[in-house]
Amino acid sequence: MLYVFNVVFPVFALILLGYVAGSTGKLGINASTELNRFVIWLALPAQLFNFASESSFQSLWQPGFILAFGLSGLIVFMLTMLVAWYRNADLAAASFAGLSASYSNTGYMGIPLCILALGQDGFAPAVSATFIVFVLLALATVFIEICNEAHQKTHAIVWRVVRSLFGNPLLVAPIAGLIWSASGLVIYNPLQQCIVFLAAAASPCALVSIGLFLMQKRTTTTHEAWTISLAKLIVQPLIAWIIAVPILDLPRMWVNAVMILSALPTGTGPFMLAQYYNDKADSGLIAKVVLVTTVGSLLSISLFLWWNNRV
Repeated sequence: MLYVFNVVFPVFALILLGYVAGSTGKLGINASTELNRFVIWLALPAQLFNFASESSFQSLWQPGFILAFGLSGLIVFMLTMLVAWYRNADLAAASFAGLSASYSNTGYMGIPLCILALGQDGFAPAVSATFIVFVLLALATVFIEICNEAHQKTHAIVWRVVRSLFGNPLLVAPIAGLIWSASGLVIYNPLQQCIVFLAAAASPCALVSIGLFLMQKRTTTTHEAWTISLAKLIVQPLIAWIIAVPILDLPRMWVNAVMILSALPTGTGPFMLAQYYNDKADSGLIAKVVLVTTVGSLLSISLFLWWNNRV
């Protein structure tokens, strides 16, 4: 459990720092808004571009793993979204619920955990999983845009959705990175260093911003946050195991990777997307889900690794 705690602790500590800084007035009431703008328009796009530009098709193409991890995330996403949509008839809010229940923190926690548990062989599935969660982010964005334009005619909806997607920095950046990677061109080194600096700021700033949000009083029900958190920490790993073992019979290393990555807590992606669509999402709910799943993953991942070592 100790090395799982060592990976989880920085995430929890940064959220706590944001909470304390907001509670003591060290960061003002506008800090969260401005910090989010920085992440959405500069830091996170740089991180997404940097990751995609350094990825190759060969490193991402792991068919069995992609099917197990990707399908488990998609199933949880759709099930959670449909339940939330049935309850409140709001497609945008339901999309955020589905994304929060399926978006694993693969970059900030998945890569170090997989390397610790599986050695250097764990790097490839963690990178592949990071790209898969970007696809879930894009899927949620499509549903949100459809909700925004629901009053339009079909052809107008399609056009406005496409136009909105191409104006979303969280989707444009990874696509641009993949195109750059495929081109084989090398980024001018000082410019690359600038991108790296911005990318490094994305996750810490997002986590501090979550702490600032948790400090503010919200009307979000704890029950809803717990429901989404249970779907993330229990339902998704269970579905992933069913697909990876009884159905696909994947090699043990890949099963371990699927289980670790699917059991990760919710990453900051849904929270950042909620800030982009501020009037369509309950950022307080997503912030609570990130916190609950981060703390809960300390136990769930540790139990899995303990059980796996015994087996």
